[in-house]
Amino acid sequence: MKQVLIVDDALFMRNLLRDIFEGAGWTVVAEAEDGFQAVEQFQALQPDLVTMDIVMPRMGGIDAMRRILQDFPEARIVMCSALGQERMVMEAINAGAMDFIVKPFQDQQVLDVVARVCNA
Repeated sequence: MKQVLIVDDALFMRNLLRDIFEGAGWTVVAEAEDGFQAVEQFQALQPDLVTMDIVMPRMGGIDAMRRILQDFPEARIVMCSALGQERMVMEAINAGAMDFIVKPFQDQQVLDVVARVCNA
């Protein structure tokens, strides 16, 4: 079973991603609304994939990703960012993100990125 951790400070975005993943046969093992929760959830569950928002309270997605990759270098993390955050997306890719999804997105865009990352 393919397991995903969804990290976003916006509940509606987590719900949207949950619907996309569950519709494609994935299991959403946890959700997190900031980077601290993301790190804790990843350490506890070690899912197959993480979707990570970049801008969040307390700890942003790039810092959280760096912490996860320190202990779990094989982690597959896809960043989610709003339009206009290209510099942050490049920083995320340079820090180890496997790909990124730009908000707002279509369901198929998410699934295409996930397929590319998980078959890498």
